Amino acid sequence: MIQPIVNSIRTKMNEVLEKLQDEFKNIRTGKASTAIVENLMVSYYGTQTPLKQMASLTTPDANSILISPWDQNALGDIENCIRNSDLNLNPVNDGRNVRIVLPPLTEERRKELAKMVGKISEEGRIILRNLRQEAWDQIKKLEKDGKITEDDRYTGEDQLNKMIDEFNKKIEELSEKKEEELMRV
Repeated sequence: MIQPIVNSIRTKMNEVLEKLQDEFKNIRTGKASTAIVENLMVSYYGTQTPLKQMASLTTPDANSILISPWDQNALGDIENCIRNSDLNLNPVNDGRNVRIVLPPLTEERRKELAKMVGKISEEGRIILRNLRQEAWDQIKKLEKDGKITEDDRYTGEDQLNKMIDEFNKKIEELSEKKEEELMRV
């Protein structure tokens, strides 16, 4: 009776972990990566469209990103989207492509980005705790309604605690790996 609850929470926790990994990809380390901009939402003919669905993204060298839109009319929209994002990037529109030159990271900027990694990690842990609480409330309700025994409730609690520990450890590993990447010069 409690296993479906635990399984659904595990699925949701895996989704949180995947989203966290995607957010970490958006934090640039030392070299150019298209992952930094590919999920930016561009206002394209009044519709929010991911950049990767409307342009070819390449990294011609280690410190620049080249964006070649399939529709040349979208150049201005792409440029504005990048300029207005919180990435602090300065796109250059040459009439056919948008080029972003990434400045080298300073020690101060690396520390800021490391703090951002910590903040994102903590937000992920909060979401996990909320999911665990949601499952725990469902299990307690089942016990109150007489659908499961007290032993089942303790088993469910134990499974939830092990799961939360497992996912917190995964978040910690991802966070440490990203911070290490950031601090590597």
